[in-house]
Amino acid sequence: MNISYFKESTVKKSIRNISFADVMECMQEEPGRAKAGLLAKRLKGASLLCTSTFALKDGLRVPTNYNGVVVLQVSNLTGPAEASLVKQTAAELPQTLAAYADTCGTRVYILVLFTRPDGALPRTEEEVKLFHAHAHRRAVRLYQGQIPFPVDTGGDTPEVSCPFVHDATRYYAPQAKPVLQSQPTEMPGEATWQEAVQADNDPLRRQMPGYSRTDQLSLLFETSLKSALTQCGPPEDTNLKPLLVLLATNCFGSGIPEEEAVQSALLHLQLKLRETEVRTTFRNVYGKNNGFGEKICLAAEQLLALQTDEFMKRRYELRYNTLKDEVECRERGLYSYDFVKVNPRLLNSIALNGQEEGIKMWDRDVNRYIYSDRVPRFSPIDHYLYSLPEWDGKDRIRPLAETIPCNNPHWRNLFHRWFLGMVAQWRGINKKHANSTAPLLVGAQGTGKSTFCLNLLPPELRAYYAEGVDVGNKRNTEMYLSRFALINMDEFDQVKESQQGFLKHVMQKPVVTIRKPHQASVESLRRYASFIATSNHYDVLTDTSGSRRFICVRLTGPISYREKINHDQLYAQAMHEIKRGERYWFEGPEEAILSETNKEFQVQVPAEQLFLQFFRAAESTEKGEKLLAVEILGRLQEKKLFNLSATKIIHFGRILHKHQIPSKRTQTGTIYHVVEK
Repeated sequence: MNISYFKESTVKKSIRNISFADVMECMQEEPGRAKAGLLAKRLKGASLLCTSTFALKDGLRVPTNYNGVVVLQVSNLTGPAEASLVKQTAAELPQTLAAYADTCGTRVYILVLFTRPDGALPRTEEEVKLFHAHAHRRAVRLYQGQIPFPVDTGGDTPEVSCPFVHDATRYYAPQAKPVLQSQPTEMPGEATWQEAVQADNDPLRRQMPGYSRTDQLSLLFETSLKSALTQCGPPEDTNLKPLLVLLATNCFGSGIPEEEAVQSALLHLQLKLRETEVRTTFRNVYGKNNGFGEKICLAAEQLLALQTDEFMKRRYELRYNTLKDEVECRERGLYSYDFVKVNPRLLNSIALNGQEEGIKMWDRDVNRYIYSDRVPRFSPIDHYLYSLPEWDGKDRIRPLAETIPCNNPHWRNLFHRWFLGMVAQWRGINKKHANSTAPLLVGAQGTGKSTFCLNLLPPELRAYYAEGVDVGNKRNTEMYLSRFALINMDEFDQVKESQQGFLKHVMQKPVVTIRKPHQASVESLRRYASFIATSNHYDVLTDTSGSRRFICVRLTGPISYREKINHDQLYAQAMHEIKRGERYWFEGPEEAILSETNKEFQVQVPAEQLFLQFFRAAESTEKGEKLLAVEILGRLQEKKLFNLSATKIIHFGRILHKHQIPSKRTQTGTIYHVVEK
């Protein structure tokens, strides 16, 4: 594996690639040894770029070959002893590639390997950025549970660097086992509901909510020490007795076991040379006092916050639904499988239940807790998609399309492309373009069109299916893009011609930009929704500019529901094909097919029908006539076949462009080259 090292001076910048094994060998050698030789001189004062190889481009460091290494830092150590403990602990984990300390022993760098389940690594800049951010977050959680000192949470970008230093006791394991991680599709946010549920299964008994026994004792000691320092003032080297006695008393009242209290005091006050005095003082205080653990040095606000957190996690399961933009709750221990929306009645019930247990909590405390980051996020679509089993290799998307009887030979493949686009939209793969195409099922009543649309979603996601959208309400229509997974425009023929422009805009809008009620700022929301439509009438397309946004299909009979849909495998197929690189958007040839097959569903207004009856486009060799749109309309009115007084000239011009009538812009307007039949 190769990495890069970077050196910068007032004169120039330089980047060189180097074998990581050579760096580790050189790091272990004492400075000046012949074995280190020229390499040590080259690396002196250099910054190691361990996550990738890099190159300089316009003075900037540009990654060229990502290697899956995550760099963790443990800082603010007291010296070599603590640094050695951190390295030793990291070496016990099989994922650790290397661990070394700086020259002062105040910081340790831990290098961890990550890869995809198939053994490959991301290559595009966007994939690397997402993969590395999630890998760093996982590495921090993994090592924080083992190392007795805080792991820094910064450095989650591939550009992070660490210094080259000599460390004779550095750890290096070239055969380290990489952590397996699937390719994520978005940057990590707050802890999700699923992560919180998994964390709830920690086997350690938690005496304080959210704290392991070690963290609990650490918090209690810190509050005990703070209280003692507040009462005694800064300690004096010559007379530590008052501080030690008060600290021991506070630790006893907080319920900290004597040995843990002594060790913490020795570490914090740096009294290793006076260990006997410290131990004797704590022994005397613990021996003569009564009421162990009955006087915790926590502020009333701290204690209430901890009690509230413990009560809420023990009695309730909470999650913030990102699609519904609301908090949902499910009470533990009851035969209740569904989450319900949190409302004032439920808030008051929770507060009363807490008071029955002796917790001094009010409805405002419950409200503050529920509408905070203490409640993990839950994305129902992401939760479903990333919980799917492996695809069994059987095509289910095209057979699902074939349950719709029709005479369109392209329907099964067009539906397959749209279905992949819907799943890609849910995953948020393309931030610049939306799934802007929609199937339009046209057939008689009672053929099962609306049922087919609903059945596209698995039962877990049917709460995010919308039907009967009022396109005239623009605000609600745009909000639906971020609240629903699938929108069925039932009775599509009811959409007015004047609303077609807005509908087209909404269908191709990749991000929802809207101002929520009672808020002053505009917010950008992630779009999830794709569209589908149904109609009982065949003349449904009124947009004269084209119809490539719809996959129109005429039903020749009722839709078949003989076979039950295996939704898990249906969506597992889509996830597998998208991950494999299958195209999920429509290109030129397919759009040409859509335009051709949709012609039979295009509405022909009376003016268009009359024009086709009495006029045609002139050939390039024909003289014909060159008329304005208003002149052509006047000719049609002379036929006295239809009242065209309400027809707009602009709209009629669009009709002429639709039929590719040769035209030319002049000072008097656009003239059209036509031949009157």
